[in-house]
Amino acid sequence: MTHPPEKPLRRGWTTGACATAAARAAFVALHRGCPPDPVEIALPGGRRVSFALARHTQGDGFAEAGVVKDAGDDPDVTHGALILAKVTRSPAGTGVTFRAGEGVGTVTRPGLPLPVGEPAINPVPRAMMRENLAEAAMSLGVAPDAEIEISIPGGEEIAKHTLNGRLGIVGGLSVLGTTGIVVPFSCAAWIDSIHRGVDVARASGLIHIAGTTGSTSEAAVRALHALPEEAMVEMGDFAGGLLKYLHRNPVPRVTIGGGFAKLTKLAQGRLDLHSSRSSLDMTQMARMAREAGAHEGLALRIEIANSALEALHLSQEAGVDLPGLVALRAWQTAARALDNPGVELETMVFDRDGALLARADFRKATA
Repeated sequence: MTHPPEKPLRRGWTTGACATAAARAAFVALHRGCPPDPVEIALPGGRRVSFALARHTQGDGFAEAGVVKDAGDDPDVTHGALILAKVTRSPAGTGVTFRAGEGVGTVTRPGLPLPVGEPAINPVPRAMMRENLAEAAMSLGVAPDAEIEISIPGGEEIAKHTLNGRLGIVGGLSVLGTTGIVVPFSCAAWIDSIHRGVDVARASGLIHIAGTTGSTSEAAVRALHALPEEAMVEMGDFAGGLLKYLHRNPVPRVTIGGGFAKLTKLAQGRLDLHSSRSSLDMTQMARMAREAGAHEGLALRIEIANSALEALHLSQEAGVDLPGLVALRAWQTAARALDNPGVELETMVFDRDGALLARADFRKATA
């Protein structure tokens, strides 16, 4: 029996692209009396795309338009959200300014690409809106002076499922995007949040940060080192994304912490720890068990084990310190990616309850 080929994953549009479309439509409506629908915008790469409007209202000195975000096949928390742009006239020569409306956050900590107090509308979306309003203004024969207020109804609740709170963005979501296009499962937003987490920690003057694979390891590392919240970077499966960024943007001390299975993948040389993109090599785990002192019978049982958890239990029952070797090998993989002698690195391996199984102590992170 043959199966039909899988359809390619559908791309979508960033929040920044949707905000730009809404802002351009509202700007045109403000000066012409009605918005273009669909509204065409230029993306940063020069591609021109059109968006249907979901809402349009107008009043004394303002116009507002809305676009529903379509993230394609990417599991984006903002998929289906209504992105609103309210445009009002500004004094001549003031250019385009931005405000955070309902559901859009405000920056409260240094280290982000925006000053404290600014709406969390990132630089590229701001540039997209300025360029598109300038283009529309030229065609209309008016000045490109306007205030744009971006709102995302329900955005404050949606933001609870993002890393914004940890980054010091309060009150809602960020308006993001660098190309205008969402590539399904690119995970670019998560990696960008990791980078911004490092930036915030550095700007706060912290000398020790920790990257963890989940909430259990985060709580355990934070308790062991008494670290503040802004020192914690939830790297999830993207160990490589954190370590490579720290190579260029170092802090004196870095802890990498995670569960046994995730850290075993790191120990086996993988920097992407997601189950769909890397799998445990049980043959390699059996070799590690032998190196840790397992007899041949135990090593063979580990090789055919159904999971990392089973392999861990088998080694613990036999008194073999497999977690200790995992911590060491994970340290070596992390050090190769970090490769900065100005950084001291440690790795920690935890069980499912957050108990420390093993650690490789702080040493200079040189390959």
